Formats: sequence, structure tokens, C-alpha cells
Amino acid sequence: MTVRIDHQTCFFITENGEEIRLAPDVTLITDDQTLMSAVDLDGQRFYITEAEADALTVAGAVDERRRL
Repeated sequence: MTVRIDHQTCFFITENGEEIRLAPDVTLITDDQTLMSAVDLDGQRFYITEAEADALTVAGAVDERRRL
């Protein structure tokens, strides 16, 4: 998955197309199994890099990741 951010609009390019969300509507989590950062979009979990996670938080996403 690729993440692109334009101001507070987040574009997630997935295998199934593009998902668009406002940053405050995106919640970053830590996946308990993989210990990786992820976002859930329409019931699907997508793993993201730490750089993408940091960029999303700067744009206004909710950061619920656990610091390990």
C-alpha cells in the first residue's frame, strides 16, 4: 500500500483502488501480532512504515500506537 498526503487529506492506494480519508478520521494502531504500525480501512488492515505513520500524525491522524 502507498500513502499520499495532501494537507489533511490522506490517499491510500491499495490493490483494490484508492481510499480517501481526512486525517482526523484515520487512527494509527500497533498490530499485536506483527508489532507493526497499521491502519484499518473498511475492515481491512494495512501495514504502513514508521515514516508513513509519522507523516499521518503530522497531518492530524489519531495516534494510538503502543511504544515498544
